[in-house]
Amino acid sequence: MGEIGRRDGGREAANPRFFYEDIDMNSENQFVFAGKWTEWVRGHRMPATTCGHLALFAVSWLMAFGLAYNFHNMLDVNGWFWNLFLRLLPAVLVVKALVFWAMGLYRGSWRYVSMRDVMQVTKASFISFAWLFAIYFGLVNVEETALTLGFEGFKFEPFGGLNFPDSVLILDFVGTIVLICGARFAVRLYHEEIQPLAEGTAPKLLILGAGDAGENVVREILRLPVLQYRVVGFLDDEESTWGTQIHGVEVLGGIDKTKETCDEYAVDEILIAMPSATRKQARRVVELCQGTNLRFKTLPAIADLITGRAQVQQIRDVDINDLLGRAPVELDTAGIAEFIDGRVVMVTGAGGSIGSEMCRQVARFRPERLLLVEQAEQNLFEIDRELRANFPDIDVLPYIADIGDAERLDWIFEKEHPTVVFHAAAHKHVPMMELNPGEALKNNILGTRTVADATAKYGCEKFVMISTDKAVNPTSIMGGSKRIAEMYIQALNERVETQFVTVRFGNVLGSSGSVIPIFKEQIANGGPVTVTHSEMVRFFMTIPEAAQLVLQSASMGHGGEIFVLDMGEPVKIVDLARDLITLSGFRPGEDIEIKYVGVRPGEKLYEELAIEGEDVSRTAHSKIGIWQKRSEDWDELLKTMDGLLADADSLDREQTRQRLKEAVPEFYLVTPPANRNNSGKSTDEAA
Repeated sequence: MGEIGRRDGGREAANPRFFYEDIDMNSENQFVFAGKWTEWVRGHRMPATTCGHLALFAVSWLMAFGLAYNFHNMLDVNGWFWNLFLRLLPAVLVVKALVFWAMGLYRGSWRYVSMRDVMQVTKASFISFAWLFAIYFGLVNVEETALTLGFEGFKFEPFGGLNFPDSVLILDFVGTIVLICGARFAVRLYHEEIQPLAEGTAPKLLILGAGDAGENVVREILRLPVLQYRVVGFLDDEESTWGTQIHGVEVLGGIDKTKETCDEYAVDEILIAMPSATRKQARRVVELCQGTNLRFKTLPAIADLITGRAQVQQIRDVDINDLLGRAPVELDTAGIAEFIDGRVVMVTGAGGSIGSEMCRQVARFRPERLLLVEQAEQNLFEIDRELRANFPDIDVLPYIADIGDAERLDWIFEKEHPTVVFHAAAHKHVPMMELNPGEALKNNILGTRTVADATAKYGCEKFVMISTDKAVNPTSIMGGSKRIAEMYIQALNERVETQFVTVRFGNVLGSSGSVIPIFKEQIANGGPVTVTHSEMVRFFMTIPEAAQLVLQSASMGHGGEIFVLDMGEPVKIVDLARDLITLSGFRPGEDIEIKYVGVRPGEKLYEELAIEGEDVSRTAHSKIGIWQKRSEDWDELLKTMDGLLADADSLDREQTRQRLKEAVPEFYLVTPPANRNNSGKSTDEAA
């Protein structure tokens, strides 16, 4: 860690063995030698392991004789050492070496010894004992056996008539198990408990959650030197765990004591070891620690741990998605697969944040062909390369095209005849469209109309338009233009066989130009983090969740519906800023300033999810609702659109807003005050 997040003072943890800087490091040469020795062993693992086993076999055999003879006359020329131990040692080493090799005990890593290894060593030792017993006693008594069989005068003395106490073989059996297992556990102990780390390199870690995940984390930290942490303790809300120890680490109290414990033990990082923790639980921890210089870590999701896609040791930084994320989306994958499988699917705006994720999600369901339509060459190149790498069996075709270019689109449609079109291309940045109103009209209205007309002309089955919550009681040119696009495809749906569907949702986390990447950039630059208003509120969902629900809505739609995705609870933008600053290891208002810059043109404090006059109905999916269409006069709508598009390059901002108001009655010329009723709808009349 850098200066931010480093602590001074604070008492040591209850278990000092986690504080490796306490180990006496007398000489730097010790570490140089140890490092070179370790490197040599890793490069010659098999011969080193074999030699180690042979040495231990010899020691065990020596100890067995020594104990049997009480180490009496050990060095006497005529004693047991020269006449028994040494003469029998080669045969013992050969037998044991072959048995242990046959059982694969030279291949296992001593650093990761377990009870299974103990059982394998015991089994190998017993087999060796049985062979030695059979060989020795068979050879010693071979003359007596020969006489029994009638072979008088038979002489066979390979060991010169050697005899030793039967206890030697028993003692050797036990000694082999003790020495081999002891050596392996010693290596593991060295790596987990004794191997010194350089002073100050291992940050102090507080683990939240004393359950299975927390226990696994400590075990992995002990086992793997790559996880260089000094664990100061656990915190858990389960009172029965308080005061207990897990692998020598004490449970210090409840999670409410997080900030107090961090100060007392000079904690550098917090690990949220609760893979199934809810967004509220994660946010609670972050809020408890605001004003500190802490780094926050977490574990992979419990589903990834269970399925093996992730390991406990894959500790990662807590991301804003962990605080804003919601329960995983449950999809009717069979319905989506039936809708996509074997069809030719086109995605417009394929290089954008939503469009590219739509391509990824569609590719999962194996379309016959996937057509990528995008104006930005580099964005198209990136998503095309990604899809070809990840889905090599799918025919991916990239097309550079402006959605307002009717001739280009006509050529693509005539050549490819797409079955389903996902229309994600749009200009979506509210302030930018206020400054460039004509481009909003041409791209969002003309572009949508051009793609929709081509879809109907070439007999596509379904057209899915991705819209925005800013089309609800719009206050911006962007929102107004998207609302007119919605009106057009709803009206067109009544006149052609193609099914036209709209899906509305709010902000997506991490999309290009969204608030989170901007905040992260501002934090990286040292601040300030700019927030428009202290009461600014937005709905958020992740990009994959949005794309998945769009697919689900598309498979459910029959034409004319406006599907609205459940965006969950709204989030204050200033709270989002504070959370991001805290997660980055800084203190909001101290290390990184939060600066209010005022509401930008076209913005409103609260986004809404409904249009007055539309009726809502539920669908079979808990996160998707339907807002029934509002009838529009076709001829009047075309006249309005043609007029807007004809004047698009000559209208200024105020003139554009006035013309949008004439086309969209619920359009606000003046941003409404932040008064909302419980349903989330504005209580003010359109100006």
